[in-house]
Amino acid sequence: MEQEPMRTRTWQTDATHPDVAVLAEAAEVLRQGGIVAFPTETVYGLGADGTSEKAVARVFSAKGRPADNPVILHVGRRAWVDHLVREVPTAAEALMERFWPGPLTLVMERGQRVPDIVTAGLPGVAIRMPAHPVALALIRLVERPLAAPSANRSGRPSPTRAAHVARDLAGHIDGILDGGPCQVGLESTVLDVRRDPPVILRHGAVTREMLLEHLPAVGEHVGGGAPPESPGLKYRHYAPDVPLEIVGGPPAERHRALKEARRRLSAEGKRVAFLVTEEAQMMGPDVYLLGTDRDPATIAASLYGHLRTADDSGYDRILVEGVEESGLGRAVMDRLRRAAEAPPGRD
Repeated sequence: MEQEPMRTRTWQTDATHPDVAVLAEAAEVLRQGGIVAFPTETVYGLGADGTSEKAVARVFSAKGRPADNPVILHVGRRAWVDHLVREVPTAAEALMERFWPGPLTLVMERGQRVPDIVTAGLPGVAIRMPAHPVALALIRLVERPLAAPSANRSGRPSPTRAAHVARDLAGHIDGILDGGPCQVGLESTVLDVRRDPPVILRHGAVTREMLLEHLPAVGEHVGGGAPPESPGLKYRHYAPDVPLEIVGGPPAERHRALKEARRRLSAEGKRVAFLVTEEAQMMGPDVYLLGTDRDPATIAASLYGHLRTADDSGYDRILVEGVEESGLGRAVMDRLRRAAEAPPGRD
C-alpha cells in the first residue's frame, strides 16, 4: 500500500537576523528525530540528528539516496569536531581557523560516535561548519551535529531556494526553513586532510588556489575502484531530467557555436534552452543568463536555479556554455559534467 504524504511545514525567517522562536520550533523537530530542510551559504541541506541512525535513515529515504553515498556532518562549534574524529590533523587545524565557518568540508578519521550510515561504513567522516546565520544558529540550538546532504531528490540539481526543496520533497519531510536564496549556489569544497598532501575530493567555493595559500601542496582526486569518501562522486548528480550538453572551447568559438546551434535546432523545430554568460550576447525567452565570465561567482550562484527552471519548462534539450576551468570555474565545470552524464537507459 502506498504511503500517505506527510504534512511538510514551512517556516519563514530572515537570513541575516534569524527569528529565534522559529528556529527553536525547527530545532525541536530535529531533536525529536525529524528531518528539516534549511539554508546554508552553499545550497539548502536536508538535516537530521547526525548522532541518530534512525533519523539519518529518514534523510536517505526521503531523498531516494543510495546507502553507499556518505553524507556531511554540519557542526555548530569547532570543539564538536573533537568528539567526532579520532584525531585532528595539523593541516585541518589551520584550515578550520581560516575557512570556518564557510564552504569547506574536511574529511578526517571518524570517531566511535559517528553512526555507520553517515559515512556509508567508510573510515572517514566529512565535517564542515556552515557560514549561513540560519544554519549555524539552528545547529547550535539542536546542540548536535546535523547530517545534511542537499535537500533534493537524489540526482536532481541541488536546491538554492526553499521553493526548489518544496518541489522535490514536500510531503516527504517534516519541515522547510525558508531563509531566502543561497549566496554561493554550489556545494562545499571537500578536502581529505588524512592524506599528505591533502586531496580535493570535490571542488567548490574554496578553490585550489585559496587552499594553496595555506598548504604547501594540494592533490586532486582521481577516480578509481575504491569507494568514494565524499558525496557527489559515485553517482550522476546535479542533473535535470532533460538532456544537457556543454558547449566548450575558447570564448569566441563557443559563442559562435551556441548561436549556430540555436539557428539549426530552431529550424528543426526543437525547443532548446540556452544557459549562457553575458558575454555570449544572446537574448530571447529561450536564453537564461548565468552571469559574467569576469566573475565566476555569479555563474555559480545562478546555475542550479536556471537548470531547474529550464527543466520545468518543457524543453527538449538544454545547452550550457562552458567556462574557464580555473578558480571557481573548476567547480562549475565539475557540476556541469556530472549533470551531462547520461542516466541509465538514456541514449
